[in-house]
Amino acid sequence: MKNIYVRLIELLKGGKQLALSTIIQTKGSTPQVPGASALFSAAGRLEGTLGGGLLEFEAEKETLQSIKENASRLSDFYLKEDISSKEGAICGGEAKILIDTSPEEHRGPFQELKQSLFHRKPGVLATFIDLISAEKISLLREWIERKEKQDIALKSPFSPFREEIGKAFSEGKPSLLRTWIKRATGQAKESLLFLEPISPLPQLVIAGAGHIGQALARLGNFLNFEVTVIDDRPEYANKKLLPEADHILVEEIGKAVQNFSISGDTYLVIVTRGHRHDGEALRQCIASQAAYVGMIGSRRKIKLMRQKFLEKGWATSNQFDRVKAPVGLDIQSKTVEEIAISIAAQLVLVRSQAQEKKGPRD
Repeated sequence: MKNIYVRLIELLKGGKQLALSTIIQTKGSTPQVPGASALFSAAGRLEGTLGGGLLEFEAEKETLQSIKENASRLSDFYLKEDISSKEGAICGGEAKILIDTSPEEHRGPFQELKQSLFHRKPGVLATFIDLISAEKISLLREWIERKEKQDIALKSPFSPFREEIGKAFSEGKPSLLRTWIKRATGQAKESLLFLEPISPLPQLVIAGAGHIGQALARLGNFLNFEVTVIDDRPEYANKKLLPEADHILVEEIGKAVQNFSISGDTYLVIVTRGHRHDGEALRQCIASQAAYVGMIGSRRKIKLMRQKFLEKGWATSNQFDRVKAPVGLDIQSKTVEEIAISIAAQLVLVRSQAQEKKGPRD
């Protein structure tokens, strides 16, 4: 699970003081979007990104100063230098960044978030930002897991925002709300609520732990898939050869694919050591709701396999036509690495098309 909050839970075990910096609002052109986060220690950035370049440089300086002062804050960054400036950012945008220097105080919600992602359940991380003064803020966080029948049970001060949280679920994008709360003195002060929808990463399931499977596992990890590799050979399916894989299943390939929980965000790539194993894996997933099924092989092999699948009644014509076979974009690839890159490029293309088609979440 490649999620900044999951990594935060792991790093907090080390006992170091950490700061979590998150872009919560942007205007105009900026190198990153709301929800982009980075983790810092007193020595500098550890994980994540706020967009690189001057924005990240300035945000890191501000975060390190906040760690030194042990004070959470909101900071605004303006990227409007003249084009003749040698160092200034000329994007023309603005970014508001929340710097949380006490993320350990929110272990509970982060741990709940981690558990939800482990069980592949989406949710919204709600962060209430109390603007005590120009230089001082306090934070309250809650993780709200999405249910089949959404009944949002919220703690104060989140309870008045059921409608907005429901909208965050349906739209699937971060939002920043301005609100007012009454203090003990009776005076109303402005506060902010940042709603960040978070979903499990799409699953990349690679049937076959040979050279192509190993190379593709590395690329899949880099491209933010949750990577599972399946093979029945322990000498190939192991952490030494597959260090970037999130899960390794040493099982009979067809059976393992059959037992895998395939959903609309599952991407299956079949690159086993032979036609028989390829066919067994394909039989178990060809009728699934997977976002992508790809299989390696020559055009002749694919033609013969298609004929067999239709004759045996293992698949319909439409089902077989959904299979990306031969797998990968045609980039005239020859080497193992080039083949893996062609497959990875096709995965990114299909994932982007699916996200564009889906639009706002149901």
